[in-house]
Amino acid sequence: MLAIENVIKRYDGHTAVDDLSLTIEPGGVFGLLGPNGAGKTTTIRMVMNILEPDEGSIRLFDEPINEKVKEKIGYLPEERGMYRKMKVLDQLIFLGEIKGISSSVAEQRAKEWLERVELGDWADKTVETLSKGMQQKVQFISTVLHDPQLVILDEPFSGLDPINTQILKDIIIEMKDEGRTVVLSTHLMDQVEKLCQRICLIDKGKKVLEGKLADIKMEFSKNVISIRFEGDRKILENHPRVEKIADFGQELSVTLSEGTDPNEILRYALDNGRVDRFELGEMSLHDIFITQVREKGGVIDEKDV
Repeated sequence: MLAIENVIKRYDGHTAVDDLSLTIEPGGVFGLLGPNGAGKTTTIRMVMNILEPDEGSIRLFDEPINEKVKEKIGYLPEERGMYRKMKVLDQLIFLGEIKGISSSVAEQRAKEWLERVELGDWADKTVETLSKGMQQKVQFISTVLHDPQLVILDEPFSGLDPINTQILKDIIIEMKDEGRTVVLSTHLMDQVEKLCQRICLIDKGKKVLEGKLADIKMEFSKNVISIRFEGDRKILENHPRVEKIADFGQELSVTLSEGTDPNEILRYALDNGRVDRFELGEMSLHDIFITQVREKGGVIDEKDV
């Protein structure tokens, strides 16, 4: 469906995307993930033909990028923009017509979507009277109104409260179940762990990791345990086979050095305190990304991811 091959994009001597290659197959949710400034938005703009790559190629639906294949895409850009003086429903009908659907079909679909995202009562209000989160939901509707095969969402959860974030997540899952392909671009990795089937992690324009999320997490989680330990945490920290401890209140997530037998840590913990719970844990996508960047010699501020 989407093939990016050895793409490079430079700005004034700065390489924003550096020899990036990835393939997105039809169906499912694909996560294009990385910190702010990693090159995600630049990559998407090249996919949408807003920017041209300096080197490499991009193909959509087995064709070079052109206006015809772009009609099959719904794109929610990172920078939101709407006609603030227009009424919500009128704006959606107008945008639907631009994307090639009749006004009657656009009106019907827009009303259905407004109800779906709990904005039915705002159809006749002007956009400027809506909150930022409401405006974002309207722009999302405009993204999918023409029933695209490929939906690209750049930072879709930005500005949404937890309730509306969940509404959008539910819609993304529904689109996946309908057989559509969704690409999520975000730096909020915790938001997409339960949504994506495949991911590509990028940093400073370079691909760090790509593959099936389940396989990646299985590979990186084999050295992680979750433990509820009643005792001095420093005792665990001082064990030579313990590399890192993350505190989650009652439970600790403990990363062990390669090849460590978890039973060794269990025996050690029992000798030095009380263990109420002990199981093989799961490394978060955030921690996997940090680990990979540092292993490749990179430096990253954990606040950015």
